[in-house]
Amino acid sequence: MKRSVFFLFLVACVAPAQIYDLLLKNGHVIDPANQRNGRMDVAIIRNQIAKVAPSLPSSHARHVIDVSEYYITPGLIDIHAHFDAQGADLNLNPDHNALRNGVTTAVDAGSSGADNFENFRRLVIDEARTRVLAFVNIVAAGMYGAQVENDPNQMSVEKAVAIVNKHRDVIVGIKTAHYQPPDWTAVDNAVKAAELSKTVCMVDFHPKPGRGYSDLILKHMRPGDIHTHFYGRLTPQLDANKKIEPYMLEARKRGVLFDVGHGSGSFWFRIAVPAIQQGFMPDTISTDIHKDSIMLPRATMTNVMSKLLNIGMTLEQVIERSTINPAKAIRRADLGTLSEGKVADIAILAVDRGQFAFLDSGRGKLTADKRIRAAATIRNGRVVWDADGISSVDRSRSGPYSNFK
Repeated sequence: MKRSVFFLFLVACVAPAQIYDLLLKNGHVIDPANQRNGRMDVAIIRNQIAKVAPSLPSSHARHVIDVSEYYITPGLIDIHAHFDAQGADLNLNPDHNALRNGVTTAVDAGSSGADNFENFRRLVIDEARTRVLAFVNIVAAGMYGAQVENDPNQMSVEKAVAIVNKHRDVIVGIKTAHYQPPDWTAVDNAVKAAELSKTVCMVDFHPKPGRGYSDLILKHMRPGDIHTHFYGRLTPQLDANKKIEPYMLEARKRGVLFDVGHGSGSFWFRIAVPAIQQGFMPDTISTDIHKDSIMLPRATMTNVMSKLLNIGMTLEQVIERSTINPAKAIRRADLGTLSEGKVADIAILAVDRGQFAFLDSGRGKLTADKRIRAAATIRNGRVVWDADGISSVDRSRSGPYSNFK
């Protein structure tokens, strides 16, 4: 018996050390899903998180990156973006506009409907390095203008449910937007399709006479459904004295989720600042990024996060609402975390100090002293964006090299 125990002891002593493909060394990890907030190393093997802990040995890694000047977070999740290659002219390329901002998972918010989703999947989702998911539009033709988006005949619950069931691996819910007639057809059909498909509904809503905002969030939306653009000027969240309306608090208590959805016209400092000062923060941070909103309001993920950081939210609150909260909102618990064994999707963020200007949808300017910036992005275990060159060797030590393999 003693000999067997001694043999096992010897085997343990000589067992080969685990070799990491990539080791992020001494970064400030903020991982709300695992309640981590402090100096730690993050080790990656192939495309998975292998270990998160202090003082992992550099000798056990093939490649070590010093991230001591940066924050390490789960890859950011943007649940409101527009990337459909055949949709409206406003749509963008996901890899060019998500990965460079630390976003490893982006959710297209209803650019396509049941009639054209499969083209969107073939041309964009299946080709992108970014993990692209989607809300499918209740309008079967998708966001192809007022002629179809205001047509109740385009709003087939059955077709929407069928396309979700066929592509459940990438469709996370149903979207309704831009509907102008003063009735509840679009919202109610979208909610019904979400209920039948066991997914969530995202609502972009314009109040009309007889179709009020309080009725939307108290009577028509379900717990877990998402109102996007909620710091926009079209939804009355504040009373005449800039106080949060009681129905906002009641809707939150019911479980309705409130998403930023910045966009070109849906983020106003005069609404967001008093709301956040009163503690009414967004459940999720998203961009509504498209060819217009990426310009003057600069609705990139890190820019939107920076605005919220500078008007009263803490860095930890901003990271939480850009990682684990959106993952929960779209019911993808495998995302938004640095848990061991999960896919290595990681944002390496800098918080720069200086003087920076941020614009809202009315071109109101906020001058502030902090800016969140994506220094590097790791998607599926690989460095895909590296603005600061932290994964590269200095030229003085690089030796002969070539772009040709």
